[in-house]
Amino acid sequence: MNHIIGAKSDAASPAVKWLWVDEESAGQRLDNFLMRELKGVPKTHVYRIIRSGEVRINKGRASAETRLAVGDKVRLPPVRVSEKVAEKAAQPAPGREFPVLLEDDSLMAIDKPAGVAVHGGSGVSFGVIEQLRQARPQARLLELVHRLDRDTSGILLVAKKRSALKNLQDQFRERETGKTYLALVQGDWPAKLKLIDLPLVKYLLPGKDGMEGERRVKVTTSEDPDGMRSITWVKVAGRLPGATLLEVTIKTGRTHQIRVHLSSQGHPIAGDDKYGDFEWNRQLHKPAVLPGLKRMFLHAWRLQFSHPVSAERIALQADLPAELKAYLDHAQLKTPPV
Repeated sequence: MNHIIGAKSDAASPAVKWLWVDEESAGQRLDNFLMRELKGVPKTHVYRIIRSGEVRINKGRASAETRLAVGDKVRLPPVRVSEKVAEKAAQPAPGREFPVLLEDDSLMAIDKPAGVAVHGGSGVSFGVIEQLRQARPQARLLELVHRLDRDTSGILLVAKKRSALKNLQDQFRERETGKTYLALVQGDWPAKLKLIDLPLVKYLLPGKDGMEGERRVKVTTSEDPDGMRSITWVKVAGRLPGATLLEVTIKTGRTHQIRVHLSSQGHPIAGDDKYGDFEWNRQLHKPAVLPGLKRMFLHAWRLQFSHPVSAERIALQADLPAELKAYLDHAQLKTPPV
């Protein structure tokens, strides 16, 4: 557990908290650390107090991506949480197990369903990791290695040891993993378009009453100092009337990378409610003949990585969920992936 120094706060009278980082929290990103410490606080507010410099590590400013080390002293500013939110945050997540693709003493790989967030925050009380922890109270450690969007299904890695977490996150950061998704996009994707190498930048939509709106991502220019290089490889897996099934391999793991890259080429993902074609989505949702497509067609299909203990190369595959298979069958897919 993290040692709390001089912490004295409640929903009515918040106060500054000082936390020492122990071995269990070492290696975490600052934003993830704060999400767990500030339960019930909206994710947008967490990022706001980081950007403003109110959160300090060893008395210095830090970014959301800063990795914590053993012995770091973290300052948490006073944060007010309504009694309703605080009460809701105090309620434990319902325990839930998910389909397991691989599990040993170091890690587990699960097949995450669509519609479930990987963690709580941003209007979501709990996600996969909170439900797993509740279902496995005896587990010493369960931490997300990486993330998937709430509406994306497929392979998700969870570390069961701190050493495994660091090793696997290093592999993701150094681009030593292989991540391939299946995505159904609008229109006839040109077979020659195999590489998208366009930088991405985050921005905020206008909010209400002076508050920040939702976070979004867009393609930017190479001259943009805030742009982050993003690389996506695309292979046509099958063609449907008015749509194309793609195998999409990402070399960088930027937020919403696949969704924005594919949409930027004029081929948005079916069912994408943030970057998609809303009229097309409506038609897919209510087709003349069932079944319709009632979710985003993006699935984390294959994942390769080196085992953090044995260094053996692991190759996992999560087959398409039943609802996506049913839609492809309905849409008369000509060449489904093997």
